[in-house]
Amino acid sequence: MLCLTLLLFFSAFLSPLAADPSSTDSVLLDAYRKENMTVWKEYLDTNDQRLTTNYLLYEYGYCGYIVAEAKKDGNEALLPEAKRRVQHFKSSVASHQSQMPTGHYEMYLSAVYVYELRLHESFHPAKAMSLAKHATRLAPEDPLVLSYYGTSLFYAPPPFGSKREALAYFEKADRFFSAPQWRFCWIREATRMYIDQCKAKLK
Repeated sequence: MLCLTLLLFFSAFLSPLAADPSSTDSVLLDAYRKENMTVWKEYLDTNDQRLTTNYLLYEYGYCGYIVAEAKKDGNEALLPEAKRRVQHFKSSVASHQSQMPTGHYEMYLSAVYVYELRLHESFHPAKAMSLAKHATRLAPEDPLVLSYYGTSLFYAPPPFGSKREALAYFEKADRFFSAPQWRFCWIREATRMYIDQCKAKLK
């Protein structure tokens, strides 16, 4: 956490052009590997979107984490925070729609519906899956979109979900994640974890 705090402090004195977003991505990836999500919370609470290559990707990931935590027995006190985070993410998705790469709006909106479903805030499971699939048609070579749809297939119950189909999407995403720009992307790490899990379940 100290590393991220120092990074955020010094970056405040840098122009947006001088700042190196990959530095923060590296710190956040290390925190993800160590399952230290307090570092992610600290970053998101700065609300400085210049500091990473994809701020919304961290909002998406942190929402998934906090919703999962809030649904655990004994963690019900986290529910208000989880709901607040999801609503903030939903607002971020709406306000950045015109600036997103192709397919990302559909991907993130699908995630919003999934989180709201888990929190009993709305009920759109079919719409969530439809948006995730549509995103892959819009961006068939985007590893974030491909991996997200794989995740949807991984967790959805039959007949909507399929570990075998999920594996195909994860493996396709992993091939595109080999590009240098994804070096510090936490979704690349998650994708490889899901590949291993799919293979284990399909044995």
